[in-house]
Amino acid sequence: MIVGTAGHIDHGKTLLVKALTGIDTDRLKEEKARGITIELGFAYLPLDDGSVLGFIDVPGHERFVHTMLAGATGIDFVLLIVAADDGVMPQTREHLDIIDILGIREGIVVLTKTDLVDEERRLAVEAEIREATARSCLAGADIYPVSAVTGAGIAAVRQRLAEEAQSRPPHETAGVFRMAIDRSFTLQGTGTVVTGTILAGAIAVGERVLGLPGGIEARVRSLHAQNRQVARAEAGERCALNVAGPGVSRDALGRGDWLSIPGHGMTTARFDADVWLLTSAPRSLKTWAPVYLHVGTSAVVAHLVLLSADQLAPGQRARAQLVLPGPLPLRTGDRIVLRDSGAERTIGGGRVIDPRAPARRRRSPARLAILEALAHSEPGEALEALLALPPYVVDLTTFTADRAMTDDEAAALVAGRPLVLVDHDGARFAMSDAAVETLEKRLVAVLERFHAEAPELPGMPDEALRRSLEPAPPRPVFPAMLRAVATRGAIVAEAGRTRRASHKSALSAADDRLWQQVRSLIAAEPHRPPTAREIGLQIGQPVAQVRKLAKTMARIGEIAEVGADRFFLRSALLELGTMADELAHASPERAFTAAAFKERVGCGRNVAIQVLEYFDRHGLTVRLGDVRRMARTPTEALMRE
Repeated sequence: MIVGTAGHIDHGKTLLVKALTGIDTDRLKEEKARGITIELGFAYLPLDDGSVLGFIDVPGHERFVHTMLAGATGIDFVLLIVAADDGVMPQTREHLDIIDILGIREGIVVLTKTDLVDEERRLAVEAEIREATARSCLAGADIYPVSAVTGAGIAAVRQRLAEEAQSRPPHETAGVFRMAIDRSFTLQGTGTVVTGTILAGAIAVGERVLGLPGGIEARVRSLHAQNRQVARAEAGERCALNVAGPGVSRDALGRGDWLSIPGHGMTTARFDADVWLLTSAPRSLKTWAPVYLHVGTSAVVAHLVLLSADQLAPGQRARAQLVLPGPLPLRTGDRIVLRDSGAERTIGGGRVIDPRAPARRRRSPARLAILEALAHSEPGEALEALLALPPYVVDLTTFTADRAMTDDEAAALVAGRPLVLVDHDGARFAMSDAAVETLEKRLVAVLERFHAEAPELPGMPDEALRRSLEPAPPRPVFPAMLRAVATRGAIVAEAGRTRRASHKSALSAADDRLWQQVRSLIAAEPHRPPTAREIGLQIGQPVAQVRKLAKTMARIGEIAEVGADRFFLRSALLELGTMADELAHASPERAFTAAAFKERVGCGRNVAIQVLEYFDRHGLTVRLGDVRRMARTPTEALMRE
């Protein structure tokens, strides 16, 4: 069990820990000189049953609340410390707010310095404490009067902690290993050591870890958990890891960084969360308000974008997106603490809902419905809620990674559920049986109309098929949706086209042979292909027949008619669009001329003009006099056909 202190400066937190453990956690010269805690302190207390209590002693000064927050990560049981001669003070209340926000639900109040006051004063302060904690997680908590100087009451606190530790169920070790680093140092002959409380999963000597957000990979050379050398450490234990590897140093890995394992290095610069303001917050917040964000041991200035309200008033709760100055390895369910932009007072908190928040359409009804589904803390409930929303398909790989679930946990999540699972492009997707059946009916209806109108075509281009559905499914997941339906046998999806399983292309064998010839000539010079007339003359076929076939193949999406009688492979157009994008970004004016494009591609002027006018028509570029600017990315503009 990890025990953390909380409370106002000079209320006796460090003396209490020393009285309980015999260890003085103030280790810095400045702390000794000033008589206050500045940095996190750590101590351990072996119990009779062989287990060990870990103590994290935090600073009480208002200037060091950011340090207190770093130490509060991973606390199981809190000692709220109030001095009998002072009573409840500002940092008592702020630390109590932080305990609430972090979801720490177990603890006691320790009334220190009782040797300095009489019985009447002690009872008055106890009443003050009960009033201050009445609406907090420590409402009704036991109050233990003690004196670290005389030793009065210390044994009772120690006994209570031992009973709490022995009665607690073992920590859940589920999930991928995660640890927020709160300290980093170098030991001669040992190397770099990082410390923290393991928040999820487990780690063993010899395994590899990943430092985030920097992406530094290292090997665990040795481990200490709860101040004892071990071969394996688990969630809930205070841990020190001796790590080694290229780029590993105390400067490369420090407070604010995280440890996970290779393959689980996702970071984000924006996330959606459920946030709230304390009733004591001084003012309401509006969109783009700067806030000081604390999560784990990280602390950054972020901007708040409200999603479900126009402003967030004290005491209110809302959905919001937080935009960060740089990447952090956040996961669904992580607790966050918000302080004002000057980091002077705690104003609220929240919980991460989606660490992969979109920058566009973030306030749309569809997006807010997805957030409502993701807000379920139990993964199974969140998955069921998502599957019931358009587009009725869930990227399981992303869903489970965002919850730091192991492969076995991901498999258990879907086991026994009526789902269709499809692997596509390195990811696994899920749809409910009912959703697949509904989608199949819609696809079959669209394909039957298409085949009736164009029986000669081998299938409908997938992008055209996607856009024919209402509402149109998101482009990234549509291939997985098609594959899910295709498993039922009614449709066939292949080579970017989809058809009814019973449909046979009316393209004759002769036309198919001609198409192979035409395509090979277009592909031979992808950036300046010959015209249909030139192709006909070259292969000795009627120009009209070549032109008709090329237009047919353009309809099914194999090629695109860029200019009169000139057809390009779509892959070649994407390459040309990328070249235009590179030209624009290489220019200080973010623009380029037709002559520069012609030179870059190595084609004739007429072909360059045809391609650029095609880009203009499809929204990739905008012509401004003699230059063109990029209006969209090549993928967005050219993959919509």
